Amino acid sequence: MSQDSQPEVNITVPPEVLAGVPVDFAGVWRTQETLVVDFSVQSEPTSPGPTGAPTLTAVTVARVRVPIAQGFELMKALNTQLTAWEKEHPERRH
Repeated sequence: MSQDSQPEVNITVPPEVLAGVPVDFAGVWRTQETLVVDFSVQSEPTSPGPTGAPTLTAVTVARVRVPIAQGFELMKALNTQLTAWEKEHPERRH
């Protein structure tokens, strides 16, 4: 294999995670070397908080840690997929 050629990557998704996990929102934060994405789901109805503002209670159902260097590749891949989706669904574009 030459230095310029990319390795072939074969990824297996185990059956127990194949369906994925439904989420309501994601939170993104970082450490010195890691980009962290917490995927969460609302766990109970929204209710008024102490100040009267709505309070949303959620639980994180998945946490993904990505090396910062891979964060850029992740963002490019997300952009590619979102752009393709927008072209396929122009009526649903935000």
